[in-house]
Amino acid sequence: MVRNMGIARDLGYLKVPSGLVVSTKELEKLPDHKITLVCTGSQGEPMAALSRMATRDHQIRIGKDDTVLLASSLIPGNENAIYRVINGLTRWGAHVVHKGNAKVHVSGHASAGELVYCYNIVKPRNVMPVHGEWRHLRANADLAIRTGVDPERVVIAEDGVVVDLVDGRASITGKVPAGNVYVDGMEVGGATEASLKDRLTLAEEGVVTVVAIVDADTGALAEAPDFLARGFVHDDTTFEPVIPVIEKTLATAAEEGVGDAYQLEQLVARAVANWAFRTYRRKPLIIPVIIDA
Repeated sequence: MVRNMGIARDLGYLKVPSGLVVSTKELEKLPDHKITLVCTGSQGEPMAALSRMATRDHQIRIGKDDTVLLASSLIPGNENAIYRVINGLTRWGAHVVHKGNAKVHVSGHASAGELVYCYNIVKPRNVMPVHGEWRHLRANADLAIRTGVDPERVVIAEDGVVVDLVDGRASITGKVPAGNVYVDGMEVGGATEASLKDRLTLAEEGVVTVVAIVDADTGALAEAPDFLARGFVHDDTTFEPVIPVIEKTLATAAEEGVGDAYQLEQLVARAVANWAFRTYRRKPLIIPVIIDA
């Protein structure tokens, strides 16, 4: 923010009288009613200055005589983070003013009327709406068509789509691999959607490991299975009811001629998962281990 303000001031877009901006070290010399702080954190970013003020993790202390002005729109998905900041500031006695209770902000995005005005002035031969979800892109495209742009020259492209501009005409000509690149520790791009889903399950539902020693000939349990659970509330008797379920699953598999360890593990995992959901309405990650006796 400081860098951007400096650039705007150097280019003449931001007019700042000399002496108006002071450093934080000079704040103690000024009375509170003559201080205005411009800081980051209007979207509830955890490391931003405003968020840290709300949690008292900043050198600036917000108090009962302070007014905090959030001149921003609430970006979908940031609701909880923003409300945590507002609640934190309110807790310390601040009066928080935001778009929900006062007319303090207008969107930085053009309205429909402004887009139409732009299209009528520029009169583009090709239009490719960018930024926003599909509903926004489609609405923007419809505005362009209403102003006279040929529908065949309105391109709605997704990430990875190749758009060629040949002889003054824009068109989609192909697609290249594109998507999220996940960083996992020192590994870049190695994490997959499947592994992220497993981690989410581990965090929300826990994990249960089932170790069963099975007679390779009869499919019967050589001894009671061992259960190791993490993040799944249990005691010494929690898994006793599922042992008959496992025995029945293995017996059915033996009758059907299923003896491969991997196939048995999948059957046991499914049986234990179904039991956990029916009994506890939980969906822990099940890790089955079948050992041939």
